[in-house]
Amino acid sequence: MKKRIFITGSAGFIGFHLSKNFLDKKIKVHGYDSLNDYYDVKLKKSRLSILKKYKNFTFTKNKLENKKILEKSILNFKPDYIIHLAAQAGVRYSIEKPRVYLSANIEGTYNIIELAKKVNVKHLIIASSSSVYGANKKIPFKEVDKADTQLSIYAATKKSTESIAHSYSNIWKIPITMLRFFTVYGPWGRPDMALFKFTKGIIKKKKIDIYNRGKMYRDFTYIDDIVKGITGLINKAPNLKQLGKIKNDSLSSIAPFRILNIGNTQKVYLLNFISALEKELGKKAIRNYMSLQKGDVKVTLSDTSLLKKITGYKPKTNYKIGIKKFLKWFKYYYKY
Repeated sequence: MKKRIFITGSAGFIGFHLSKNFLDKKIKVHGYDSLNDYYDVKLKKSRLSILKKYKNFTFTKNKLENKKILEKSILNFKPDYIIHLAAQAGVRYSIEKPRVYLSANIEGTYNIIELAKKVNVKHLIIASSSSVYGANKKIPFKEVDKADTQLSIYAATKKSTESIAHSYSNIWKIPITMLRFFTVYGPWGRPDMALFKFTKGIIKKKKIDIYNRGKMYRDFTYIDDIVKGITGLINKAPNLKQLGKIKNDSLSSIAPFRILNIGNTQKVYLLNFISALEKELGKKAIRNYMSLQKGDVKVTLSDTSLLKKITGYKPKTNYKIGIKKFLKWFKYYYKY
């Protein structure tokens, strides 16, 4: 029997790429997205229009907080797997509108977990974030590291969903994997992310804001690596029989619950990233150096050895190649 996969945030950046990957494999996908206006809705609709061309794709437009509609969508579709990617994103925006994050990220995720229990899914995969590591000084970040020092409301809501998911997994024995993504970029990406903003600014000859005067490091992870990591995990649901069999596993000792990093494992200096972008565009940026923003971290770097042990896959796209692929899409989509 073919898989049936319910994906929240299907019109979002990662959700779109993941949905398309499954649809190309003839897997039935039901997408769920509110199409909110946090960033350009036209971009979200463009992604969605591509997905709607597939006969094996169905879609519901609504918020996660609308439990009645969400429940109806899930019960009617009867998914084998749920991949929950929808969330209110953005570290900086969470400082301005914290309540939006409490509603979308915590209440919305709670609704998903409760319904996953109701339909008895084989595996519930939930997007967390590398931002939960917060002020951790130990580099690279490992899933078994203590993570109690979140620096933004966004990060705090993501850590909260991990705790809620673990408790439900413990009580109801739901197989849950939490994915901590590291700075995802690539074609069809989010306009509020650094690469998108830098590209737009350089092309239009406008100043680009560079926080902490560029003295930051990021583990830039190309979108295709994220998709390959997730697809490799679908049939790798955590269970307590695996306990103790993998060194440094984040598998809970009392629940079929696991945390996994998905990152490129390369610490890229932000100014080098900008220089590579300038080289590809053949234009110099007008740089506006700024101080570190509230809620931001100076360094992110993943340890993905656990992902490799479980799926056999290790993200590997070099950021210079990723930038080139992003620019090819950007120029096509925006007709530059």
